[in-house]
Amino acid sequence: MADPRRRRSRLLALAAGLQAGCGLLLLVDMLSEISEIRKDVAHGILEIAILVSLVLGSALIAGEFRRMQAAGRQMEGRIRLASGAFVEVMEESFAGWGLTPAEREVAFLTIKGFSVDEIAGLRDARPGTVRAQSTAVYRKAGVSSRAQLLSHFIDGLLVGDGLAPPRAAAKE
Repeated sequence: MADPRRRRSRLLALAAGLQAGCGLLLLVDMLSEISEIRKDVAHGILEIAILVSLVLGSALIAGEFRRMQAAGRQMEGRIRLASGAFVEVMEESFAGWGLTPAEREVAFLTIKGFSVDEIAGLRDARPGTVRAQSTAVYRKAGVSSRAQLLSHFIDGLLVGDGLAPPRAAAKE
């Protein structure tokens, strides 16, 4: 199934094209009837008004289409930047908390949403070991649960003031 934004963009482009085509047909019709338009001025004025409306509508739709495309590209760039920044800030937080390599891996997989059993399977470790490492991560991060650990990073992104470790923030 097509992306709703692409479908909307295609519809907008189609509408602009149809309007421009109708305007062109009307212009051709008007040019072929130029002698009759001189006889019926009111009809000529109406056709000119319709033509101007079609051209103006086409121009406005085309402008909006370009604006939407630019906004979409800008938003995609921001999302890519944010996701890269998220990983970078997450690594900085892990370093600030003094996590061991094993704890970093457990923390990363926890943030990605894996369960203790899934993490144990991925790391070829026992669930008890993963639980102990998770507890160490929570203690070093100054949180008490998986939800609070994830919330720490999400809150930092939403607030936009960086993702300083909770313990560092508490010292201020």
